[in-house]
Amino acid sequence: MWNDLRTDEYEGMLAETIALSGADGDQVHAYYARPLGKGPFPGVVLIPHMPGWDEFYRETTRRFAQHGYLAVCPDIFCRFGYGAPNEISAKARAEGGVPDNTVLGDCAGALQMLKSLPNNNGKVGVIGTCSGGRHAFLAACRVSGFNAAVECWGGRVVAPADGLPDGQKAPIGFTADLACPLLGLFGNDDKSPTPSEVDLHEAELKKYGKNYEFHRYDGAGHGFWYYHNEMYRPQQAMDSWNKVFAFFEKHLKS
Repeated sequence: MWNDLRTDEYEGMLAETIALSGADGDQVHAYYARPLGKGPFPGVVLIPHMPGWDEFYRETTRRFAQHGYLAVCPDIFCRFGYGAPNEISAKARAEGGVPDNTVLGDCAGALQMLKSLPNNNGKVGVIGTCSGGRHAFLAACRVSGFNAAVECWGGRVVAPADGLPDGQKAPIGFTADLACPLLGLFGNDDKSPTPSEVDLHEAELKKYGKNYEFHRYDGAGHGFWYYHNEMYRPQQAMDSWNKVFAFFEKHLKS
């Protein structure tokens, strides 16, 4: 839990940019942070949001390492080039976004990397925010091997009102394949997903008898963890962070 630490204990971590094998065998940059010590430690794969493979996600990766996780955040935008995160994510958006299959392949590569480490305890979770929250839910449904998933305000999990192009399936359509416990965090003032879309998402999870818990926050909209902009809501953010740590503690550390 947040601030649940002792002042007389040793603490240390290493954090660096690495390369891992992603979708189609592509070499993908990733930010990797891990606590010092023999472990074993659970792993967490972080899926970045549309603002890019940015400083927020590097800090969040280190936060998980501080709390005793082997944490890796792949650069799912790297196939669009390299540069400032907002520039590359804008380029990705202009080209229709990051294909789901490459994101899932990169997640599978990050999962494989973590589970191959001698100091991994054999368990790995996945978490993402915004579009990364959508991808975290998809990964929990379509990538074999995750032990827990956290979806933070994942937009477009439910098909938009104007539908999807022929042959495409909204993430909600994969609910029956969800293979691990799911934690969902949402703001009741969000426009994507709206509360009604979260209702549909939850109804589908109930329909298939999935192990899940959803938490919805009044006074919060989209991106209420983002302390670097006006969307930040400190009370709701810290309450939900404690829920994330408790959830992963239960499913990844026990």
